[in-house]
Amino acid sequence: MSQAPPSSDPLTPSNGRPERSTDGFPVVGIVGAGQLARMCQPPAVGLSTTLSVLAGAPDESAALVIPDAPIGSADDLDAIRRLAARSDVVTFDHEHVPGDVLAALERDGVSLHPTPAALRFAQDKIAMRRRLTELGFPCPRWAVARTVGDVVDFGESTGWPVIAKTPRGGYDGKGVRRLPDAAAVQEGALDDWAAAVGEPGPLADGILVEEAVPFVRELAAVVARNPSGETAAWPIVETVQADGICTEVLAPAPDLSSAASRAATETAVGIAETLGVTGVLAVELFEVVGDDGPAYLVNELAMRPHNSGHWTIDGAVTSQFEQHLRAVLDLPLGSTEPRSRWTVMANVLGGEDDDLYPVLRRLLADDRALRVHLYGKQVRPGRKIGHVTVCGDDLAQLRTRARRAADHLRGAPDR
Repeated sequence: MSQAPPSSDPLTPSNGRPERSTDGFPVVGIVGAGQLARMCQPPAVGLSTTLSVLAGAPDESAALVIPDAPIGSADDLDAIRRLAARSDVVTFDHEHVPGDVLAALERDGVSLHPTPAALRFAQDKIAMRRRLTELGFPCPRWAVARTVGDVVDFGESTGWPVIAKTPRGGYDGKGVRRLPDAAAVQEGALDDWAAAVGEPGPLADGILVEEAVPFVRELAAVVARNPSGETAAWPIVETVQADGICTEVLAPAPDLSSAASRAATETAVGIAETLGVTGVLAVELFEVVGDDGPAYLVNELAMRPHNSGHWTIDGAVTSQFEQHLRAVLDLPLGSTEPRSRWTVMANVLGGEDDDLYPVLRRLLADDRALRVHLYGKQVRPGRKIGHVTVCGDDLAQLRTRARRAADHLRGAPDR
């Protein structure tokens, strides 16, 4: 692995050689310091593994709990090279690392997981749709639109409404527009929309248009794969969305037959194997009514720990965060068995009040089995600032408890 040039980074000595552990245990570098990197810290301690995170600012979520958090951006090659020089492997808190930066790191011989060849299918929705279709995985009907006429033609052939997506950068409903009819597709409107989410000139480069799938519910399959080819999968879960944001996860998905669960799991594992994914892979799925019963269409991919897998921290033998570290280090993967019959996870969204500690104290006193995970983020209305988890045998009761706790933390207990 190439060494970085001398740096003013206080954690790198003046001779340019990185400080590394001398106990034989590895260092994992993570590009990005959001909540996903933060939640890797507890299992890293259990594995005697040191984390180093590239943080955009000292007060980012992971930087508050991981001591080795040099400052730099995901598009700064020199900063990531310094992170790589102090790490045995490098992985990602998010997918927003430019392709030329990844290519340069690969030429340097940096051990990247997932590899750039795999990661591009989580970075570029058009590339993802094209490759999954070539491989025969079930997807919604889709096309690449470069003109307003292309969008209208697609809508007329598949039926309205149509879903338009920017190829890159969208998440939690950002970069997604529902077009109800041809009248909604106006010259320049899509350019303005995509520019607002960081995708200038989308019609020149192409945007993804898809049929609006009449799904029964949304599911997620979270699996892991290490470089040796070992795979592991957690139970299929149901995700509940509101305004494009996941608000609740039910594990396992209620009323899902063993045959249907097996088929969805095989789809996710097959994607991980054929794309060469290393680390955790989340496959978001639409459950639809097929000719022979429930069928599934692949919606999105994420090659990192995912919101739909947060329940595993408290509800599974091995959490997705420990498994991701095991996978990128090519360690044997852990058991994915659930600890309880049901686990419910509810996301905590920010409200108007940022004084959460008194609320936390009351919740922990009222529900001793409640698990609360706050991310150390500045509270803003609608922003994901944490999640709560409850486990047990009564699904309806668990949903009520989780929702109540999340609502109280949001400051809307009567909603």
